[in-house]
Amino acid sequence: MSVPLHLSDLLARPDLRLSVTYEVPPHLLARTVEAATVSDLLSPGKWLQGGELLMTIGLLLPMEPAACRAYVRDVAEGGAACLALGLGQGLPYQEAPEPLVTAAEEAGLPLLTVPDEVPFIAVTKAVFDARATEQRAALHRAFATQRRLTAAAAGSGLRPMLAEWTAATGVGAAVLDPLGRLLAAGEREPRTPLAQARDLLDRVAARGLRGSASSTAGGQQLEVQPLGARRLRGLLLLTGRPDDAARSVVPGLVSLLSLELERRHLRDEPERRRRSALLSELLAEEHPAPGRARDMLHSVGLTTERVRGVVVEAVSGDDARTRAGDAARTRAGHDARTRSTRAGSGPSAPEPTDGFTADSADSAESAAQDMAADLALAMPGGLVRVVGGTPGGTTNGTAGGPTGGTPAGAPDRTPGGPSSPVVEAVVGEDLDIRDVLARFAPGRPAGIGPVTAPEAVRVSLRQAAGLLAVSRASGEPAEARQSQASRLLLDLGDRHTLQGYADTVLGPLDLADHGEELIATLAAWLETGGAWDATSRRLGVHRHTVRNRLDKAMDLTGRRLDDPDDRFDLWLATRIRRGGTPTPGTAGRPTAATPPPTQPEP
Repeated sequence: MSVPLHLSDLLARPDLRLSVTYEVPPHLLARTVEAATVSDLLSPGKWLQGGELLMTIGLLLPMEPAACRAYVRDVAEGGAACLALGLGQGLPYQEAPEPLVTAAEEAGLPLLTVPDEVPFIAVTKAVFDARATEQRAALHRAFATQRRLTAAAAGSGLRPMLAEWTAATGVGAAVLDPLGRLLAAGEREPRTPLAQARDLLDRVAARGLRGSASSTAGGQQLEVQPLGARRLRGLLLLTGRPDDAARSVVPGLVSLLSLELERRHLRDEPERRRRSALLSELLAEEHPAPGRARDMLHSVGLTTERVRGVVVEAVSGDDARTRAGDAARTRAGHDARTRSTRAGSGPSAPEPTDGFTADSADSAESAAQDMAADLALAMPGGLVRVVGGTPGGTTNGTAGGPTGGTPAGAPDRTPGGPSSPVVEAVVGEDLDIRDVLARFAPGRPAGIGPVTAPEAVRVSLRQAAGLLAVSRASGEPAEARQSQASRLLLDLGDRHTLQGYADTVLGPLDLADHGEELIATLAAWLETGGAWDATSRRLGVHRHTVRNRLDKAMDLTGRRLDDPDDRFDLWLATRIRRGGTPTPGTAGRPTAATPPPTQPEP
């Protein structure tokens, strides 16, 4: 800790022979002296910066009590630590005048005397020598702290560095991930509950690596610094007020912690590859068994019963063209100079004019990989992959590994050019995906598929990809609601997609006891236009049995028979199950022969 120069330290020096003129309270003697200066002005306060030992011979000092009080008040309001009066032969005063002593005591301003044999320059040198010694000591402490931190960084983990920092500076420290979740702390428990620092953490996280922030909570100073090299990897929370020596080490601490988080990011790459490959394996199967799909998700910690697909464009078309244009212009001068040296070598190859280059593809792929890694961190289970990004639209990579196969979302591509990379993810239904996208993919076109059973997540991803154009136009993520799902699937018109949609809607019934009976009863009721008696006659069961079965089916699916959109979705799903696919030329819409029911029979 820093040891500043106090007024009592100067009084204790025998070579200066300074004296107090009245019984100065101990807390006033503990004032810090920042500098020493001389002035005989009647109003020196405006020239002071604070913490000065102000010396004067009192050449213009007034002796009237009121004038003395005004003079002392001006000095005190200027921030002076104390006032010193020079005494001696040939000087205005041989002892401190009573009006000045009284005014100083009333104002709480220490008043010292400097004897004749001690020149003001000696006091000035003593103050500045002490300050220089203090600064050298602070520099040595900073170097020592930096060495301790570097030694701790040579080990493993964040906690050794944080513990060394706290031991050396007395300032609490904790590292959190970009979502504000605690990763490590220098002490067993953070000094400030994280809830009190939440607003500050969120404010810095929203700005990425662009700046830090500080505030006060619970009577303690809080400071948050972003951590990371190219992207935000974490947040450093400091609790307490660092002295000058500690403050000079903060940049070094930030660098070492950032390096450790970057190392962690690289160490986690194999796990990201594994999870990405697992997602590719799940999406490669058109009709995965319900138990297998659920087991695959459970193996990575995604334990929710229902999931949804999310598709995000990593780089917009405008961004890609801007990056490509910059790269092309950079090479243009070099290519022109190269061609000018090839006299007689024949016509040169035409320059690319579509705005897409290998450099822009690499840049887009890098941006996609970074975004995928961020999203994998924020999403429980971390099932994320990157698809696209190579000429011709072939699958290029994942959040750290190859995908293989065709993108599940199959987003629209630029004809004749490279595919724009997209990030595909599978998340639990309880995740606030809009908040995650706002933080890690701000401004990026994104589609959010409907909630489905795990075995039908491929369908959810397909619908999410179909919403990318809507998201580009609206400027915000577009979400497929259940009431819109059937219309999206009808427009897509793909047999496998329609079958997957039926699995999504009727999946809960497939897993239930006597599920076939429930589906058959539901299909019969829908095909009879909601007629209870006709349904019971067709199935050969009592009317009350029909009601009981449909009540159970609605409880399992979360649908309502009195909701027209829900009835339409259920009708389409049961129609697909019994092979009633749309007739050619109807774009997947139901025929007039068997319209969905509009109002159930009472």
